[in-house]
Amino acid sequence: MATYAIGDVQGCASSLEALVQRIRIRPRADRLWFVGDLVNRGPRSADVLMLIRAAGSHAVSVLGNHDIHLLAVACGARKASASDTVWDVLNHREAKSLIEWLRHQPLAHAEGNTLMVHAGVMPGWTAAQTSSLAQEVERRLRSIHWQDFLNEMFGNSPGHWRDSLRGSQRLRAILNVLCRVRFLRPDQKSLDFKCKLSPGEAPENLTAWFDVPGRKTSRQTVVFGHWSTLGLMMRPNLIGLDSGCVWGGYLSAVRLEDRAIFQQVAVD
Repeated sequence: MATYAIGDVQGCASSLEALVQRIRIRPRADRLWFVGDLVNRGPRSADVLMLIRAAGSHAVSVLGNHDIHLLAVACGARKASASDTVWDVLNHREAKSLIEWLRHQPLAHAEGNTLMVHAGVMPGWTAAQTSSLAQEVERRLRSIHWQDFLNEMFGNSPGHWRDSLRGSQRLRAILNVLCRVRFLRPDQKSLDFKCKLSPGEAPENLTAWFDVPGRKTSRQTVVFGHWSTLGLMMRPNLIGLDSGCVWGGYLSAVRLEDRAIFQQVAVD
């Protein structure tokens, strides 16, 4: 059995299908890990959800910011924007069951010495703490009051993390880190929500979350996506998988056992 971690699909179902064929994945033996942002911007979000859901226990996906956005639009907590392409999900014959399935997916997945999140973690979080904090949000998202919960989850405030945060501010901060973080400001606790450049092009006062000295997850392999300008990034304990498929780049996969790389040019 092999495990393949796959980057942001974002509704590019044809690219995902082609990648799976290229890798020659064995449906009942191999496992697929998805770093989130399964939907939106691409043309076939519903098909992506159907494909991953059909894989059952052989697929694991964490939630990304676009997935959270879809859930919020579905329950009326947010309005769709002009650039959204989520309507094929919301108008699908199985829309209700797809939304139910999506809101029960995790925000972090830890297995062995590997941690998967969509965007990143705070430097002071351990892998165990990351999982625990993710579960705080997951419990609310899976509750019968999930619509009310999502009404409180959007915005940039608080723009920092403190263990003392409570209530909706705490949960919003957790969600923003796991689904949106790229750069941290000089205090190494405040998120920058504006810069989407690669680390080499960013202002000098910003530090990529994974480059902060003393990061407590540095001994785990952290698998993440979210950062298309970063592209495929491979370091000894870091795998960045968003290579911009929805923008005409590649859909990337890495076999976790030996770090073999597989890429499919965007075909959607």
